[in-house]
Amino acid sequence: MLRLDGKVAFISGIGSVGDGWGNGKATAALLARQGARIFGTDIRQDAAEETRGIVRQDGGTCEVRACDMTNSTSVAATVADCIAKFGRIDILVNNVGGSAPGSAVTMSEEIWDTQISHNLKTMFLACKHVLPHMEAQGGGAIVNLASIAALRMSAERPHVAYSTAKLGIIAFSKSTAIAFARKGIRCNTVIPGLMNTPLVEHRLAKSIAGGDLAALVAKRDAAVPTGKMGTAWDVAHAILFLVSDEAHYISGTELAVDGGMSAAGTT
Repeated sequence: MLRLDGKVAFISGIGSVGDGWGNGKATAALLARQGARIFGTDIRQDAAEETRGIVRQDGGTCEVRACDMTNSTSVAATVADCIAKFGRIDILVNNVGGSAPGSAVTMSEEIWDTQISHNLKTMFLACKHVLPHMEAQGGGAIVNLASIAALRMSAERPHVAYSTAKLGIIAFSKSTAIAFARKGIRCNTVIPGLMNTPLVEHRLAKSIAGGDLAALVAKRDAAVPTGKMGTAWDVAHAILFLVSDEAHYISGTELAVDGGMSAAGTT
């Protein structure tokens, strides 16, 4: 079940901002354990190499390369490197992203442009350069990561560009799924909710909680209907299912990994 033997997975954002498991790192480790050969990218070479070490220690195959996924030339060269090493790309996981606070009034134009580029253009460029290879192969599976921020707006901390980009990812995935359905290529979206990843400690605790990690974790746990944030492994298992052959008839849809938050509505 859910085996990926013989398949090559291209994963962006394969590193992590600190110790522990980010979505990209956990996805790389899990897909490798299921038999996939991994080609990972990250803006930070050292973060990518850390994940490569974990995969190889588990007995898997992983190559990495630093890449600015907002730059078309850099993405094209990185995809070409993957093809040179492995000969194909069967799975594409677009995991690059990050939020910045601000409303339509308070956010600067520069931050807006950066947010749209970081969260949405990265997925466009990855698909632009990977899809021709999938089409030539006769198939492939793409998973784009959005966010609960696309579905629920925060009254306390608006992040207008992030929410806009993440909602745009859902439309991008649907459009891509339909455009390439007859080519044997599937495209779906995973929507993580509040996840307890290193991002919480290394960025959010400092930026929105005055450094009080325990208080932030308690607040985020309480906001989830299940009473607990998810982990990167919850996201990774959702991705594994969607890229597996068992999901061969699933395309153009979204899978929320949010402990019921989207079902509960806004508060």
